[in-house]
Amino acid sequence: MPHHDPLSSSVTPGDVEQPADLAVLIGRFQPFHNGHAFLLQRALDAAPRVAVVLGSAWHARSARNPFDWRERAAMIAESLPPPDRARVEFIPLRDYYDDVRWCHALRREVETYAGPDKRIALVGHFKDHSSYYLSRFPQWQLISAENFAGINATELRGILFESANPHDALARLEPVVPTAVRLRLEAWMATPEFAALTDEYRQLAKDKAAWSCAPYPPIFSTVDAVVTAAAHVLLVKRGGFPGKGQWALPGGFVEPRERLLKSALRELKEETQLAVDEAELKAALRDVKVFDHPERSQRGRTITHAHYFALDRNELPKVEGSDDAAQARWVAVAALPDMEEEFFEDHFHILDSFLHVLQE
Repeated sequence: MPHHDPLSSSVTPGDVEQPADLAVLIGRFQPFHNGHAFLLQRALDAAPRVAVVLGSAWHARSARNPFDWRERAAMIAESLPPPDRARVEFIPLRDYYDDVRWCHALRREVETYAGPDKRIALVGHFKDHSSYYLSRFPQWQLISAENFAGINATELRGILFESANPHDALARLEPVVPTAVRLRLEAWMATPEFAALTDEYRQLAKDKAAWSCAPYPPIFSTVDAVVTAAAHVLLVKRGGFPGKGQWALPGGFVEPRERLLKSALRELKEETQLAVDEAELKAALRDVKVFDHPERSQRGRTITHAHYFALDRNELPKVEGSDDAAQARWVAVAALPDMEEEFFEDHFHILDSFLHVLQE
């Protein structure tokens, strides 16, 4: 069911005939800017009720996703006059890194909120390859809008993280974001959280610059290990950027002369010191899946092979964080749903693929 946020509610249609009963606006809004506000106004003009779908909900904070869905909902609500605010509903939607599943979840949430036999319009702008989803809902009326003033949220995040000081960043952002958003950004830039994300952004920029001389953008190959025992799964807490302090699967980059399984076993041993010999791990291998969504990693196109090892043990083998891992710990599988916002990149969804954590 959609989340009925206390910031919003629904009102009855006005006297003017509108092309839809509900208009839908989908985005990450990281952060909400005047281009988004223009699209939202188009949605408000098209229907008496508007559903704003907040993508990347329950995602751990990162330089790409610095604000959680509640903060983004507040930014949008505070940018609207009260009569319009009352017509807007916020629907958070997680990143599944699976287009079919994502589209199904979005349609289910929106149509449940709209009610039966309602006319639904989808408002959006075809800005680049990332806008392909607008054509995935042929049953809804599509209202295509132009790009207002050419504003791009990626560039705005660059201004936030690259400026010499907050005053300069806010001065550059003032013409392109609503006043309510600027005030929120000003408060946020004074927090330790902003400082940590700035460090992450700059480290990623440094890494990308090191590859800039390549004749084409690199594609990275990595491995991850999902290891279970006694209804627990083995996790590590990342010791460096990106994702410093976030929970993740043991894993890393494939070395030039390694086979994938050998690489997964090596990374598992290096990061967790798991007290299980290689023969037992190989016997416990149950599955291998490829995770290759183009947006799964901030580092660039990264394709990982996740290896699932199910240890037939009633006790938990000893582990100790080392190498890139600040900590290694066995975590109860039943506890994973409450940790979703603490996971690095798509690792929660890798776990869900093997362990069916979400129970949807």
